[in-house]
Amino acid sequence: MAEAHQAVGFRPSLTSDAGEVELSAPMLQEIYLSGLRSWKRHLSRFWNDFLTGVFPASPLSWLFLFSAIQLAWFLQLDPSLGLMEKIKELLPDWGGQHHRLRGVLAAALFASCLWGALIFTLHVALRLLLSYHGWLLQPHGTMSSRTKTWLALVRIFSGRHPMLFSYQRSLPHQPVPSVQDTVRKYLESVRPVLSDEDFDWTAALAREFLRLQASLLQWYLQLKSWWASNYVSDWWEEFVYLRSRNSLMVNSNYYMMAARAGNAVHALLLYRHRLNRQEILPTLLMGMRPLCSAQYEKIFNTTRIPGVHKDHIRHLRDSRHVAVFHRGRFFRVGTHSQSGLLSPRALEQQFQRILDDPSPACPHEEHLAALTAAPRDMWAHVRRSLKTQAQEALEAVEGAAFFVSLDSEPAGLTREDPAASLDAYAHALLAGRGHDRWFDKSFSLIVFSNGKLGLSVEHSWADCPISGHMWEIHLSISLALRGAKTLSGNIDCHVFPFSHFGKSFIKRCHLSSDGFIQMALQLAYFRDRGQFCLTYESTVTRLFLEGRTETVRSCTREACNFVRAMEDKEKTDSQCLALLRLAVDKHQALLKAAMSGQGVDRHLFALYIVSQFLHLQSPFLDQVHSEQWQLAASQIPVQQIHLFDVHSYPDYVSSGGGFGPADDHGYGVSYIFMGDDGITFHISSKKSSTRTDSHRLGQHIEGALLDVAALFQEGQRLKRRGLGEEDSEHSRDSLPCHTRGSRAPTTATNF
Repeated sequence: MAEAHQAVGFRPSLTSDAGEVELSAPMLQEIYLSGLRSWKRHLSRFWNDFLTGVFPASPLSWLFLFSAIQLAWFLQLDPSLGLMEKIKELLPDWGGQHHRLRGVLAAALFASCLWGALIFTLHVALRLLLSYHGWLLQPHGTMSSRTKTWLALVRIFSGRHPMLFSYQRSLPHQPVPSVQDTVRKYLESVRPVLSDEDFDWTAALAREFLRLQASLLQWYLQLKSWWASNYVSDWWEEFVYLRSRNSLMVNSNYYMMAARAGNAVHALLLYRHRLNRQEILPTLLMGMRPLCSAQYEKIFNTTRIPGVHKDHIRHLRDSRHVAVFHRGRFFRVGTHSQSGLLSPRALEQQFQRILDDPSPACPHEEHLAALTAAPRDMWAHVRRSLKTQAQEALEAVEGAAFFVSLDSEPAGLTREDPAASLDAYAHALLAGRGHDRWFDKSFSLIVFSNGKLGLSVEHSWADCPISGHMWEIHLSISLALRGAKTLSGNIDCHVFPFSHFGKSFIKRCHLSSDGFIQMALQLAYFRDRGQFCLTYESTVTRLFLEGRTETVRSCTREACNFVRAMEDKEKTDSQCLALLRLAVDKHQALLKAAMSGQGVDRHLFALYIVSQFLHLQSPFLDQVHSEQWQLAASQIPVQQIHLFDVHSYPDYVSSGGGFGPADDHGYGVSYIFMGDDGITFHISSKKSSTRTDSHRLGQHIEGALLDVAALFQEGQRLKRRGLGEEDSEHSRDSLPCHTRGSRAPTTATNF
């Protein structure tokens, strides 16, 4: 989601906070350090690794095996085929009176060896099974006998009652794709948006890259993939997030909405308790294939600490308070007593005292949080003075489980003006007023005066501060606040619910719901700008150990052919429908390839990082990382919709969340399926851009969805209903339900 903005045009700084040396070390040393970081992570959670390392067995299974061996020995049977006698001979001779003890120790050692061998065999078998991705590549709705057999074997070797991290040791490592395949796929992805001359130039750069540098860079990546947990994820976190010097507000954070506050803080802390005990079930695709759970570890007690050249993530094992911001003041609210977690009522009383407290903010305390929205190097310098003069206060915020902002204004959907209220809600969550969010914290809980709430999430997982009232930092706060207000005021958010149809209609069309929406977005963008552009859609690579994301380049040649056909009056509905199916099939193929580790962008990113470490100039890789993503579009998955009835309790439905645009002249679009019959879109752009308008694109999206649906017989009725007599007057004014073949807007210009 928000990663699209961070990934665009990044330039890795190969220096450390200490000055010159650490990252300018030889490439082999960097690969060694990557592997060392992986092993340190494993050692830091030794007990969890022990419990999950023996899965699908359990420590009790060892006791059962030992007891069975002892029983067999008592019955004068030797299940070890003489091995226990050899083990006894190797044990010290403590005299005849300890003969029985030596037998017990020999049985225990044999049981441990046999138990370990069985577990190792199970792990190897499960890892081999989880390395199979053929099920991803099968046509939608079909399952071969080979995949059915695979599912049965996974079920057998997966064991029962898995904990959150149970599958981590069995997940395969993310493979390094063939560099030739990656370059070929890249050229295929940029062909629709480049002129013939530009494409020929790019292809020539690619051929030169394959001839001169590719094999060396690829060799280093292969070496890293053998040694480290993941060949790309640690570099992605470091160079795309932690080394970015831009403000976190809008650029890195994204927001999430919920419909009712309830007992939010208590519920989040209960969730943390279950997380620490691994009582959260691992995410399983198809109810069987586990995804990597590594990212769960840093949800709570985590802060992104600013550095001059590079940030770092600080994660605490535990925290027994939350930091609260209200009317310019910072508070430390304890969450536990000696007997454990405080009750919702006890927490509510503490929050009420904060709300009733009439005391004013200390000098400069009110706008202190604006520093977290400042450029990272500036915030790093100011934080050093804070750390010496207000260390206790700073620790109170950075050491909190999470950050809570009690806003004095209401927010959320209103019946009087639903569109404007949702837009304001989205803006409040994404940017606030620039000084009322601590953007460094892994997440901030925002509670509005009418009980609505939301989450503002820092995308790399990290950070939060305190009240400070030193005159020495007055100028820095003023500059940061000015920048934060400018950035906040420049973001144009638009949220609109699309209620004409939803996932159930798309399923009846026998199309992928995500592919359907992505093609409609391509049509909407073309109508908005009169051209095609590179499109960034994020998907997960959590099928692999410590996998994060990969990019699906949704603007394909097939998508462009479909859009051109929709704008061509001479094309029939059946011709457009055939092109739509081809475009959706292509999109699904790209999505499945990305999920199975065969994407384009993370491989090119890793090759680029290696080239920088080796000081090798590659015009091709420079060209790749200078690309502009003027459309970033992602679906927000819904996994818990079965827990409530969305028709009977619509107020409990989350409206999803959004993120800032990836380009100053681009759009950020997220969407969430609301049950089976609705979709909510979140659109963002920059007000400073003369080429974009979030509300205008929203109208184009609504029109494009109806036009694509009209290619199907049932969709024609939906379109007529969308322009029915009861709202035809309103529709003519605000809903651009285009007829096919309508020209792109006359204001659109190719840039």
